[in-house]
Amino acid sequence: MRVMAQMAMVMNLDKCIGCHTCSVTCKQAWTNRQGTEYVWFNNVETRPGLGYPRGYEDQEEWKGGWIRADNGRLKLRAGGRINKMLNIFSNPKMPSIQDYYEPWTYDYETLLNAPAQDTFPVARPKSLISGKHINIEWSANWDDDLGGSTEHAATDPMLKGIEDKVKFEFEQTFMFYLPRICEHCLNPSCAASCPSGAIYKREEDGIVLVDQDRCRGWRMCVTGCPYKKVYFNHKTGKAEKCTFCYPRVEVGIPTVCAETCVGRLRYIGLMLYDADRVLEAAAVEDEHDLYEAQRSVFLDPRDPAVQREAERAGIPGDWIEAAKKSPVLKLITDYKVALPLHPEYRTMPMVWYIPPLSPVVDVIKDTGYDAEDKDNLFAAIDALRIPVEYLANLFTAGDTRPVQEVLRRLAAMRSYMRDINLGRDPQAHIAEAVGMEEEEMYEMFRLLAIAKYGDRYVIPTAHGEQAHALEELATDCPVSSFDDELLDSSGPFGEGSGRGAVTPVAVENLKMLQERAQSETLVSGGAKRGRVNLLNWDGRGIPEGLFPQRQEGVESPSGGGSPHQPTADRSVLGDGQARPDNVAGADEGQQR
Repeated sequence: MRVMAQMAMVMNLDKCIGCHTCSVTCKQAWTNRQGTEYVWFNNVETRPGLGYPRGYEDQEEWKGGWIRADNGRLKLRAGGRINKMLNIFSNPKMPSIQDYYEPWTYDYETLLNAPAQDTFPVARPKSLISGKHINIEWSANWDDDLGGSTEHAATDPMLKGIEDKVKFEFEQTFMFYLPRICEHCLNPSCAASCPSGAIYKREEDGIVLVDQDRCRGWRMCVTGCPYKKVYFNHKTGKAEKCTFCYPRVEVGIPTVCAETCVGRLRYIGLMLYDADRVLEAAAVEDEHDLYEAQRSVFLDPRDPAVQREAERAGIPGDWIEAAKKSPVLKLITDYKVALPLHPEYRTMPMVWYIPPLSPVVDVIKDTGYDAEDKDNLFAAIDALRIPVEYLANLFTAGDTRPVQEVLRRLAAMRSYMRDINLGRDPQAHIAEAVGMEEEEMYEMFRLLAIAKYGDRYVIPTAHGEQAHALEELATDCPVSSFDDELLDSSGPFGEGSGRGAVTPVAVENLKMLQERAQSETLVSGGAKRGRVNLLNWDGRGIPEGLFPQRQEGVESPSGGGSPHQPTADRSVLGDGQARPDNVAGADEGQQR
């Protein structure tokens, strides 16, 4: 057993609202330079749909990932070294700019400086690559919110074999959002495809990066990645990809996409795995066994034997403690509600997903039955507008059993928690029906629904003895250089990372950002106001914190209250909370 550590992410698709905030903030932080206009390290796709780039999941066309040979060993779908040498100067199996999109701007000079005329001037789109006028035909989210479109969604590669089960009539359609980043796989095919050896997997945390000095722009990695999350910078001639925001992760801060996620659907944590079993698990014969095979590679950091082997492998003690508290470990191993994206590519992806449950409730609600009843929820899982087979094609190589089990657990959690929130006695048999205990189900609810910042992101800080030195990011930029056209105060990491920046981006700055995000007080010194939990309020009196506290003897700025709301209509309780007289009187009557 060779224990290694891996940073991983889980996304709860039931909470994604498709706002693209993660994509925009990632774009601003990492790809706001010339040559990366079409590059989206993070993008949000509407499913069913073609994705980005178009049809990237059609591996018969793009030859990404691994396949199992007759002798039981893995080989690249795009071919071995001889095949790569024959095509090294002209790689035919790579998406073109039309499969991504030709980035554009608009001819604003014509719009702003046109003389007075009878017709209104128009700012025509202009290519950022050639500088010529173009017609816009596609983009990174061109089919956004068009889950039922017969023009785009009907050609989704994941619909192959289940076309008769997906209805594209308007009143029967359903869609969900799928955020995607680089999977930072345990068995990355992009690294194996690179003739220069420029793509490597960090030993300390498993993050897959591109060495810009060694990259020669052969673009074999673009073909080799089945998720098409390696991009070619046409300005620098180098490959670039998602870095899992490792400068932030090294100081314990989550990735930019996770930090800014509106739906709070992302979880980041550390996983321990047995490196000696990765190839064996990736090479299992039946694709339906790949999900369980990858789960078997993960180790339980709470096991004393695993802890001893981890310490022997040089993993720091605080990393082992972080692995014990990892929300990713809980969702993948303990609660078993997270699934990998396309395990059939045999890359062992480390960005997992909790499939959406929302359509189940919608189906029941339309029938007039109780949409939160356990039995109704279980019975309706097979009646999804997006069939279980489609989710299985995405997450379990077509095996519907694990998807159904996950949906049953999520449905049981919803039904179990409704009894608690309505003040009824919890029903233990609901948790038992899906192989869980009551306390375990309640903890899963807290993690999925109302987890705090520190519970969603359990990220240990890097150790100097591992990384040698954490240098200032402003002076040693890990990605290709930014351009002179950008402002001096802006660089590849956004504000403050440029050459002329007043405040350089350093480890100290990131640590300060971490403390600010996790602090209970504001920068100005005042305390952060907590949220008022009205979910469990019984309707009596006023919940604590609903009204701001007021000190006795302090007059309002108007000197006695506003004429529209006299101070005589409110009374101050002993705890400093102000509440209407009628409510206070009602409470006193109940006390008497």
